[in-house]
Amino acid sequence: MTAAAVESKPAGTEVRFSPTAPVFGAFVALAFLAFLFTDRLPGWMSELPQAWRLGLDSGISNAMKWLVEQASFGLFTFKDMTRAIADVLNIPLDVATSIFSTGLQQGRGSAAVRLAPPLPWVAVIGIVAALGYRFGGRRLALLAGGAFLYLAVFGQWASAMTTLSSIVVAAPLGILVGVVTGVIGYRVPLFKRIIGPVLDLMQTVPTFAYLIPILFLFGFGPVAAMIATMIYAAPPMVRVTMAALDGVPREIVEYGTMAGTTPRQMILKVMLPAARPQLLVGVNQVIMLSLNMVIIASMIGAGGLGFDVLTSLRRLDIGRGLEAGLAIVMLAIALDRLSQAYAEGARLRDAQGGGRRFFLGLAAFVVAAYVLGLFLPFVATYPEALQFSTAPFWSAAVQWINVHFFDFFDAIKTFLLLNLLLPVKRFMLAQPWPLVIAALATAGWWLSGWRLASLVSALALFVVLNGQWEFAMVSVYLCAVAVFFAALIGVPLGIYSGLNPKAWRIVEPVIDTLQTLPSFVYLIPAVMLFRVGDFTAILAIVLYALAPAVRFSAHGIRQVPEMLTEAGTSMGCTSRQILRRIQLPVALPTILLGLNQTVMLALSMLVITALVGTRDLGQQVYMALTKADTGKGLVAGLCVAAIAIVADRLIQGGASRLAAQRRGAGDAA
Repeated sequence: MTAAAVESKPAGTEVRFSPTAPVFGAFVALAFLAFLFTDRLPGWMSELPQAWRLGLDSGISNAMKWLVEQASFGLFTFKDMTRAIADVLNIPLDVATSIFSTGLQQGRGSAAVRLAPPLPWVAVIGIVAALGYRFGGRRLALLAGGAFLYLAVFGQWASAMTTLSSIVVAAPLGILVGVVTGVIGYRVPLFKRIIGPVLDLMQTVPTFAYLIPILFLFGFGPVAAMIATMIYAAPPMVRVTMAALDGVPREIVEYGTMAGTTPRQMILKVMLPAARPQLLVGVNQVIMLSLNMVIIASMIGAGGLGFDVLTSLRRLDIGRGLEAGLAIVMLAIALDRLSQAYAEGARLRDAQGGGRRFFLGLAAFVVAAYVLGLFLPFVATYPEALQFSTAPFWSAAVQWINVHFFDFFDAIKTFLLLNLLLPVKRFMLAQPWPLVIAALATAGWWLSGWRLASLVSALALFVVLNGQWEFAMVSVYLCAVAVFFAALIGVPLGIYSGLNPKAWRIVEPVIDTLQTLPSFVYLIPAVMLFRVGDFTAILAIVLYALAPAVRFSAHGIRQVPEMLTEAGTSMGCTSRQILRRIQLPVALPTILLGLNQTVMLALSMLVITALVGTRDLGQQVYMALTKADTGKGLVAGLCVAAIAIVADRLIQGGASRLAAQRRGAGDAA
């Protein structure tokens, strides 16, 4: 680098030699050599011998066995403590289930005697519609009430109320745990540094992996499913709470200090109320993640709509599976819009007042509907004669497609398998782990320095030392191909939608549906059309992970400052030149963040696709669940988390580097 080039750089910018092209070319050459001479490589480069491995899986299994069978605190055992916690959590769950689903009962199971019925469907729909009107006006009232009416009309009411009973308990508990943990993280910097990696693991370890220890500790049933839901949904609330408290204006904090508040009063009376709008965004995330968990939670006794979808998948009953999946979507849309409207209009409602009269009127309506339901059956339960079912339509549609287009779909599947999927899979499996770790370290150093290089190298080495390298490479192959197709479809679609508001109005509801549709639902039509195997798994992953690529690309294009596009127009640039030279470079960091989310969703789908015959880390987690092997499941889950963190940090490093280069170019100009 010449002296003139060094002097032209902005002040404070580090000048560092970046051998990108030569190093990248060297790694590509070595990768192809490894592919060509796989049989001549030492065996330990492909998979470590058993004697060299850490044995973490057996250690975890033994520790869990000791906790469940031997650990004690004198008067009670560790198992007694966890079962006591389950009994306490079962109290609010029983109350919610009695209100919405079963009614007040004496006894359990087939011997249970109903003492009082649950809330009538008219009352529940009235509550939802009234809250929608209170929070967002007539349109939200119609949307929320219509979504719940859909559940009754299409025969999904009983299962939906079971699911709702779990959500109305799991979501508030997850919010409470998240807020308390976030407050501690804000007050104690050391705890904040410790909780960061823990939250990363909680959000990246497949949910199946921690179902096994939850089963051991809390038993099989709705309470264990609720605890799993809380663990899955709480991390975003923790992050949002810490970020919201950090963002409270200093003037408000100083005012509280001048008023003589204690540290507890400062948090409860000053900072949390000031951070309320941001906290309500976290509440929305907890609700949506709780709904995303309903099918997986049904595997350990949750019941409800998730159990219906899971049962339909096992029977390959596409009609009933899609119908139950769409019911989850309706429930998710209603709760999502209500929580968003509540977050956006909280201060306005406080200023308007009238809350007491509203809730008294709503309570009077519920009591009247309940009393009428005791005498009029159609008020208490939606009449079966007025119910409809779309299950036969969906089943017939898939059957018709199979009859008329089987050869076409099979030809596409065979072509992609032979010409893309299998070659990529063989290439990935041929790569020796020392070469891959060296490539990751080099990429990390180039993007963000030695710290990122050390992190990604250590995480990749963790996979190697636990004997999961081959399964990890299959997982990387599945995710890489799926993310490639998701980006190939999603990024251009997002860019077009960002440039065309009319197109976005059509695309947005489709993306919303894809994001709320449970992951298991994608497997049903994929299996019915393409049978089982890698192609089916990749197709399901693409459908599940497509939404962030579209949404972030559209957002990135829309947020490009108008002054830049106007400057390009005034210089005589065509629309294509403005897109290529102005809008895409500015939006690229945001697009990369969208691809980062696409990668995360693809990895989270791995365990689900294990049901259709993939042989990767997801299958290892699922097999461990079926065999109740805690150590094997957690180790495989941690390896998935390691891949996710590596991808996340590298993509974030690339986005940060691009943003820094853009700022540097602007400063230089």
